[in-house]
Amino acid sequence: MGQSRRITDSFPRRRRRGPGRPPGRLKNKNKKDKDEDKVQVKVRDCPRTPSQPPPDPELLEMLRRFDLSWEYGPCTGITRLQRWERAQELGLSPPGPVRDALLEHRDNP
Repeated sequence: MGQSRRITDSFPRRRRRGPGRPPGRLKNKNKKDKDEDKVQVKVRDCPRTPSQPPPDPELLEMLRRFDLSWEYGPCTGITRLQRWERAQELGLSPPGPVRDALLEHRDNP
């Protein structure tokens, strides 16, 4: 009887390219890789845009209470402003300061 086959017999062996070198790494970089490195350096040197100031904690608490209140209907799949307007159309009388805050901070999700 012959020896049983092993799973490693089905796959070709791969050799390292040199002593102490992990497989898949090339010795010399090509021109494309050098250009990508230059682009990455330029991106790192760009000044960052100033971030927006943190919103008022009372405002965040008011919005959180509005989000969690089932009184104004479900909140999945629509924006806060759309939810507020839907509640207004249904006669649920949502709080006016919520709408004012949403319109004031329209650019800040």
